[in-house]
Amino acid sequence: MTSSAWKNKGKFLTINNQQVFVIDEGTSNDTLVILHGYPTSSFDYYKALPFLTKKYRVIIHDHLGFGFSDKPLNYSYSLIEQADMALLVWEKLGLKSITLLAHDYGTSVATEIVARNNQNQLKITIDKLILCNGSMHIELAKLRTIQKLLKNKLTGKWVAKLANQAIFNSNIKKIYFDAKKVTQEELNEMWFQINYNNGRNVIHLLSNYINERYFFWNRWIGGLTKTKIPTKIVWATHDPIAVKAIGEQLQKEIPNNELLWLENTGHFPMLETPEGWSKLILS
Repeated sequence: MTSSAWKNKGKFLTINNQQVFVIDEGTSNDTLVILHGYPTSSFDYYKALPFLTKKYRVIIHDHLGFGFSDKPLNYSYSLIEQADMALLVWEKLGLKSITLLAHDYGTSVATEIVARNNQNQLKITIDKLILCNGSMHIELAKLRTIQKLLKNKLTGKWVAKLANQAIFNSNIKKIYFDAKKVTQEELNEMWFQINYNNGRNVIHLLSNYINERYFFWNRWIGGLTKTKIPTKIVWATHDPIAVKAIGEQLQKEIPNNELLWLENTGHFPMLETPEGWSKLILS
């Protein structure tokens, strides 16, 4: 699928004077909301969407700074603010109860929302939580060199300026289990969306989320250990960043959970093994 076809499939909502791109598909009364990963967008789910809409109305928005959403320069891009935006998107769509699915960067946005839920601060009911391959346990994650450079306040801006599609392609291929499963066309569309709305100018700001995972560790991991939301952990076994140990640790500490492994799959299971991943999500 092309970026333009994906853009035509969605719509824009105005939230706090910012344009937020939203995919809203499916006719079910049960709603699945998805928080996508870094540095990509809702486009990560274009292969899985036809499977997921068999059971759910599926809503995926591009976080601010990502995909087709606005990418303001005068913005902090805190995961706290991304949680604010997600909740406002769902409120604007009139959602009352949801299943919340999160991957990668989105898992930290989800843990902020869970922490608020524990304190009865939400207007929405979360019926179920699904966590997929994210480095919430940042101390267990195997960060890549480019992630370390981008999150650094001294080097981040310059690394973002120097980054090109060849570097991006190489880094994405390395986090697949089978690099042949990502096509050049997909890489082109991902890179196009990163650059859309001058996105390269904010990518080093987005990368600060890694530092926030350390700073808010007690709030976010603590939130998971106290949650009453039934949780499913769907983890790809061969993710070189959000490694198996993170999935295993989450299983130990989240009170009411189920852990399902997706074999022979890397960091982007919804793109690499969309049908197998979707089956576990829906099971």
